[in-house]
Amino acid sequence: MSVAMTDLMHSIPFAWPELVLAGYALIAVLIGAWNGDRAFGLLSFLGVVALVAAGALAIVHQPSSAVRIFQNEMTVDGLAVFAKALVAFSSAATLILGADHFSQTGEKRFEYPVLIALSVLGMFVMVSARDLIALYVGVELQSLAAYVLAAWRRDDARSSEAGLKYFVLSAIASGLLLYGSSFVYGFTGAISFDGIAAAIAQGPGVGVIFGLVLMLCAIGFKMSAAPFHMWTPDVYEGAPTPVTAFFAAAPKVAAVALMARVLYEPFGAMTAQWQQVVVALSMISMLLGSFAALLQTNIKRLMAYSSIANMGFALMGLAAGRGDGASAALLYLAMYLPANIGIFALILAMRRGGQAVESIDDLSGLAQRRPWMAALFTVLLFSIAGIPPLVGFWGKLVVFRAAVESGWVSLAIVGAIAAVVAGAYYLRILSAIWFKPAGAALAPATGAVMLTASAAALLTFPILVFGLGALQHWAEAAVRGF
Repeated sequence: MSVAMTDLMHSIPFAWPELVLAGYALIAVLIGAWNGDRAFGLLSFLGVVALVAAGALAIVHQPSSAVRIFQNEMTVDGLAVFAKALVAFSSAATLILGADHFSQTGEKRFEYPVLIALSVLGMFVMVSARDLIALYVGVELQSLAAYVLAAWRRDDARSSEAGLKYFVLSAIASGLLLYGSSFVYGFTGAISFDGIAAAIAQGPGVGVIFGLVLMLCAIGFKMSAAPFHMWTPDVYEGAPTPVTAFFAAAPKVAAVALMARVLYEPFGAMTAQWQQVVVALSMISMLLGSFAALLQTNIKRLMAYSSIANMGFALMGLAAGRGDGASAALLYLAMYLPANIGIFALILAMRRGGQAVESIDDLSGLAQRRPWMAALFTVLLFSIAGIPPLVGFWGKLVVFRAAVESGWVSLAIVGAIAAVVAGAYYLRILSAIWFKPAGAALAPATGAVMLTASAAALLTFPILVFGLGALQHWAEAAVRGF
């Protein structure tokens, strides 16, 4: 048996999550081509099953130590498994919301679940990449599907504008990623992370530092970190809300995991150089996201700036270093996702006269007409704001502690200021819900939307009592395992 065949046979058992998604996408395209949009419901259901199965397989097949697969192009380790699980399960939740929403609006097209699966497949490759080529392939596979999703409503000017802006600006980011990678390859003579690390250990040159900065800028764009956030508010507002929910969840996890892998593995010996860049990105993101959100009246644009600020908190963890800092960033994301998805589920429920409404004023007096929906909004917004004892508080606490213990007290102070400011715009939404006179009634929400929002709100409570310790242990083990 040839070396290549031996490597392939060794790799397949560890690549089942990717194979499940790729297999689903191929079969779904055939079913969709034969049955057309009539297959939307079936393919959406199978897509949710495939995503959940991929996440479960990643956890079940997690090796005790890092395993290299596909001729060292990819790796299966604790970081990859943790990120894949978060990406898969959050994507499944947003696909449920999308299937329900598009069924209600009559926009059923069979390509939707296929594009979600392909985008997630790209994220899986991103978080497992072990060289520059695999990294770029994963980023582009994720992005190409995302461009189409952003412009899903072809006849809607805002959706088309969102897709075009995302495509053009993302193309610039991809150019930066390639340009930075070419500098790294040119000055190290290697594309594998191990080869780059070995070359840097002998002394990084100016060209390598320049290449790393360009790569960090490109990855910062993917996670919508300021000042590379310019696409985020317009895309969040213009894209269909289920697509916005997807963008606000899974790609963020993949981008943070990718940045952690790039910083700690090939460029681990350059901590003094990249740490300053990551700290600056974190501070700018937290401050700009928090203060700019104060000016928003559209709730989707407000959530866009909220996501920018929250990426700043995740970057705070990465800036603290490979140990407690990386695990804090992963733990923060795990606690941030449920509340974020739940809020977008409730935004989907904001409909009146068959049309979506997105203004904060449209929530006026919601507590008088829809008390359960108002209660869910309150719990989920309090969690994202970091109000104890909800899990959002513990997520912020772990990244603050990591920053202080690593000596970045100034970063923690900026984070505290941003958190206080963020509380103001979350309270503005709650003020409209609970204290303003009731406006026109919203249409009844579907069962899938309210069930998703209720489940998300529930996850802000019991995980604190029953699962917080286990989740933290898993995040710490994930960092030790890569």
